[in-house]
Amino acid sequence: AQGRTPFPGESAAYREARRALLAEEIEFRRHMTRVTEQRRALPDGPVIEKDYRFRDADGAEVGLLELFGDKAALVSYFWMYGPQRERPCPMCTNWLGAVAGNAADIGQRVALKIFGRSPVERQLAFAEERGWRGLEFVQTVGDDYARDLGLLNEDGSENPALVVFKRDGDQVRLFWASEMTLAITNGIGLARFAKTIHPYPTTAEVYRRAADQWN
Repeated sequence: AQGRTPFPGESAAYREARRALLAEEIEFRRHMTRVTEQRRALPDGPVIEKDYRFRDADGAEVGLLELFGDKAALVSYFWMYGPQRERPCPMCTNWLGAVAGNAADIGQRVALKIFGRSPVERQLAFAEERGWRGLEFVQTVGDDYARDLGLLNEDGSENPALVVFKRDGDQVRLFWASEMTLAITNGIGLARFAKTIHPYPTTAEVYRRAADQWN
């Protein structure tokens, strides 16, 4: 792999090290492409049989399918802002701040919903404080969703989760859920409907790849 800095005066040691790094960066990009192709080729995930309920910004109680609107895919992020928390998780806040800047573009291709255990009004108040625009918040009704995905711990603390669903007629199927961290730390997989803990992937990559499935 070749390359050069636009600034004069680099040492031979710097160029050698940078050239080696460039080769790794190119291979990493190729590997990311291979992973993306594998993800796109996933067979149908399990049907979500449980009737999880949510409350939207209008106060209406809706099911998972209704959150799709007119889209074929639903990208959901469960953030750590339960009623016991005075403030949301700082990492969730940082991540959603980046997502908010791309929400309008993302929403052209997929439905994007932010799930939280706090009332929608409380979530929206924090969004207003942060200056977020375009994010749609919903409240999980009860704790079945959080418990079934392994997101609510015994001490009441929470874990975040990024889950992508797809519409299949009048059913909802799992398309993809991040399992890496949970698999490494707990040895838990998809057996009980995609239990997942979100390891904070790059925002742009996650949403671009999810949206690409329904381009």
